[in-house]
Amino acid sequence: MRKRTLAREYALQILYQVEMNPGKLSEIIENFWSHQGQPAKEVQEFAEVLVKGTLQNQQEIDKVISNAAENWELGRMAVVDKNIMRAATYELLYLEDVPQKVSINEAVNMAKKFSQEDSGKFVNGILDKINHSEKPRYQVSTNESDASPV
Repeated sequence: MRKRTLAREYALQILYQVEMNPGKLSEIIENFWSHQGQPAKEVQEFAEVLVKGTLQNQQEIDKVISNAAENWELGRMAVVDKNIMRAATYELLYLEDVPQKVSINEAVNMAKKFSQEDSGKFVNGILDKINHSEKPRYQVSTNESDASPV
């Protein structure tokens, strides 16, 4: 499995934990990594960029998803689908060096893998709409050695 794909899956799992069992983010992340063995440094760093950036911008990200998801309230969406879209929306809007098609394809594949049968189509439709309607707000590059959201 590619490093960024694995990092996205880890980020999804951390975001899910944060939503289901709110607590101190640093403790949730530390506990998560303690159960994952020792992932490659690049995997861990990119996963944490996604998690921290998604959570720091969650209010705006949720508004963007809600606007794109006509006839769907965020609270009615499956937790897994919602967190896949949150992380992918963060990538689309804030990570300049990640191609938009890659972000969307990875999110669709995760929805197919971790969620319900039709989740891939649902996630694809919303993210495609976001990609075509929202302007990027690039703040961070994951090529930097200290890649962290600002």
